[in-house]
Amino acid sequence: MCRNIRPLFNFEPPVTDDEVRAASLQYVRKVSGYTKPSKANEEAFLAAVEEIAAATQKLLDSLETSAPPKDREVVAAKARIRSAQRFAR
Repeated sequence: MCRNIRPLFNFEPPVTDDEVRAASLQYVRKVSGYTKPSKANEEAFLAAVEEIAAATQKLLDSLETSAPPKDREVVAAKARIRSAQRFAR
């Protein structure tokens, strides 16, 4: 899985539309192999991003959990620590 795509469910504050779209863009880039599509493929590329963003938002809206929301700052701090340990070598 692409390391740039982060979990979006059950966070406080809730996920934003920009975060959903960014994750969708990363997914389409990974699947298509394009970081920026050619003019011939741009329309299909952008349509895929929008469709995936809509599907992602629908999924997030329909998920339920009894777990308390995770704090974004705590999760980000843990990720920074893991990254520092991983690349300290």
